[in-house]
Amino acid sequence: MTPLGDILLLVGWVVLWYYLLVNGVYLLVHIAALYGLRSDLKRQAAGTIFQRFSSPFFPGVTVVVPAYNEEAVIVESVQSLLNLNYPKLEIVVVNDGSDDRTLSQLRSAFDLRPIDAPVPFDVPSEPIETVYQSVDATNLRVIDKENGGRADAVNAGIWLAEQPLFCTVDADSIIDRDGLLQAVEPFLEQPEETVATGGTIRVASGCTIENGTIESVGLPSNPLASLQTMEYLRAFYSGRLGLDRLNALMLISGAFGVFRTDLVREVGGYETDSITEDFELTLRLHRYLREQDRDYNVEFVPEPVVWTEVPESRTAFSRQRRRWYRGLLDTMARHRQMVGRRRYGSPGLFGYPAFLLAEVLGPLVEGLGYVVVPLAFATGAADVSFVLMYFGITVGVGVFLSWFGILSEVWSFRRYDQPKQVIRLLGMGILENFGFRQWKTLIAWRGLYEYFRGDTSWGEMQRSGFGGD
Repeated sequence: MTPLGDILLLVGWVVLWYYLLVNGVYLLVHIAALYGLRSDLKRQAAGTIFQRFSSPFFPGVTVVVPAYNEEAVIVESVQSLLNLNYPKLEIVVVNDGSDDRTLSQLRSAFDLRPIDAPVPFDVPSEPIETVYQSVDATNLRVIDKENGGRADAVNAGIWLAEQPLFCTVDADSIIDRDGLLQAVEPFLEQPEETVATGGTIRVASGCTIENGTIESVGLPSNPLASLQTMEYLRAFYSGRLGLDRLNALMLISGAFGVFRTDLVREVGGYETDSITEDFELTLRLHRYLREQDRDYNVEFVPEPVVWTEVPESRTAFSRQRRRWYRGLLDTMARHRQMVGRRRYGSPGLFGYPAFLLAEVLGPLVEGLGYVVVPLAFATGAADVSFVLMYFGITVGVGVFLSWFGILSEVWSFRRYDQPKQVIRLLGMGILENFGFRQWKTLIAWRGLYEYFRGDTSWGEMQRSGFGGD
């Protein structure tokens, strides 16, 4: 065996053991998620939704919808918000300098009229040009402002919000009718401690949507969207729920999160120079509150569901995931002081290291293994048994964790209630290991290169609308 072969085989073993370590962390999080689901299901069984939400003290919520070139989905999205079952609701759509028909569609659909709304002088956003209010739905306002990016648009909505809580929702998303009630529940149970909650994100492609309401749940016909459906189940029902139960929830998704308005204003709003501003804000809240020794609660609530579009082309998917990875690196670097420090509690001692091992380094190390192990075999350093063991373990563990997430769905809320849907999801849990996962590691490596090159581009996702596949 040559020295090069020795090195390749050693690297192969290191990658394999690292893979087992990372997936051991994933397994711990998944087990915690199952215990969390069991507790939530027991609580639901104790009474109906009307009994659970009988309190007359619901805090008011402002739903902030940032919109840039969303003409294909904006009317349906706003209509879904107007259909929400919530007693005190304000909807603020922020048109972030769109150069398509987003604003004209809103003006036509909801009979918007300009109003003299007071604009705070310290609002951390690009200039606001006009504020509109709907004649038909008086709780709907639309802010028309100069383009500044998603975080800038959300900040404009937060500073003009009039309610103690605000909810961020992407314009390509539809919330379940009772979703906001469920997301606010922790604020009723622990009104002093709860500062933020997040819900589950699911794929809207393949669903039947009428007048902003999900009429029936289906799976996408597009293979790439189907793979993402299975991914989202694993990420939310296993990943985020498990981290929540370990008191280490690191991310409230920008597609659906509820926050205390005063606290987010207190920390300065969203960072406009971050490309994963939702992740950055969640970590900043953890740091800020821990450094002030304040008791607080950041919670994931699995039952409220928001349905969103996902990329259906390889180009759009790659662009989205590269942006996510660059943003992950940027946010982790900004808050690196948290890692391993008791001062930051579970987020610093477990959440941050877990993200570093699994989300930052995991795909890079896995991608390295896909190159090193075949080279080790080609040079004679690794025999057939090692190669089969390597790929057998990586594929086997991957399938197991994917099926774990699908099991959580089948055992709990059963949105996909047809046997053929469950079988198809299980099949996707197998198929993703043959090409899809390898491609995602390549995307991560490219994202790493773009990060060091200083690329901060956002990219634009083409919307197909909620008309189905």
